[in-house]
Amino acid sequence: MPRIRTLVPNVTHEQAVEELSAATPVGLIRNLAFGQLRSVAAFYIPFRFFQVEVLNRGIRSKRLFGIDAVTGTLDLYEFEELPGPDEVQYIETRNCPDVLLDDARASELVINKVRRLLFTTGFFRIRDLHITSEAVAGEIYIPYWVGFRGRGARARVSIMDAMRRRLEGAKVRHLLRDWLTSVAVKN
Repeated sequence: MPRIRTLVPNVTHEQAVEELSAATPVGLIRNLAFGQLRSVAAFYIPFRFFQVEVLNRGIRSKRLFGIDAVTGTLDLYEFEELPGPDEVQYIETRNCPDVLLDDARASELVINKVRRLLFTTGFFRIRDLHITSEAVAGEIYIPYWVGFRGRGARARVSIMDAMRRRLEGAKVRHLLRDWLTSVAVKN
């Protein structure tokens, strides 16, 4: 079983169960449409850190971003600084996909994502844009809670980011599905 370094979640297992099975109007609709919540499991996605330097209109800024090291398709995580020893823990778990992106490809993806992020602030605010990134050693795993629900043989999942306390969409569900099917093929 792999030993990983993960952020300490902001949402406990009990809080995730409560949130995913909430008796809110959205929760009731989810229960009617997809069935009752059956179980909740932790899932960890590896992220690689990059120190990104942006030069725009003669102004230089540095930011720290994390990009998922599996597909590079998930939203970036931005950090003020690298997580300290109080913010991480080491655990043994099988509930984590393998790192598939090398540093060069991950760097390329993070630069493209930062460029898109800057363009959303306004195209006319961009002039003489230059973005560089430098990998920061080691991966860190971001914790998620996966709620399994359904009736009979059909299962549906809801995924909550255990750091941001928000439900995730199709990108994370696809990553989970691909990992689950690859694990099933290996066994």
